[in-house]
Amino acid sequence: MTEPSPKEFRDAMRAFVGNCSVITTGEGEAATGLIVTSAISLSAEPPLLLACINRSSSSWPVLKESGKFGWSSLGAAHQPVAERFSGFGGVKGPARYDGAEWETAVTGARLLTGAPTAFDCTVEEMIDRATHSILIGRVQAIRITEGAGALIYWNGAYRSLT
Repeated sequence: MTEPSPKEFRDAMRAFVGNCSVITTGEGEAATGLIVTSAISLSAEPPLLLACINRSSSSWPVLKESGKFGWSSLGAAHQPVAERFSGFGGVKGPARYDGAEWETAVTGARLLTGAPTAFDCTVEEMIDRATHSILIGRVQAIRITEGAGALIYWNGAYRSLT
């Protein structure tokens, strides 16, 4: 048996159902963000979240420098948000926020209005492994929207659940 190629590994990972979240960071012209499907709870006491962020992402250096971020799970109606924050059509930086409503949280990070759940976080730790950083965020505040459904990523496509 041989070690899988990066393409084989990525193709296999697409078979996992991923919960879609948008991580927002930066302010003004430095505002940016990205979609993650690796979001999980790490601890309830203290409240910590974990995601894996590719260090080649344009959002990674902004996230590392700012030390704070918004983490909004995406609802059934948020596919356009997912596409913008995934860079569809070449959308970058602050333009990713267009077309959706945002609220400013306690830390100053932006949370998606109407997200099923949204967390205002500070960076607890970033651990570098291979091409990614394991982001550990300490939750400072939470917003919940009942009945928003969910957006998932499976087999290379976004899919809505209501």
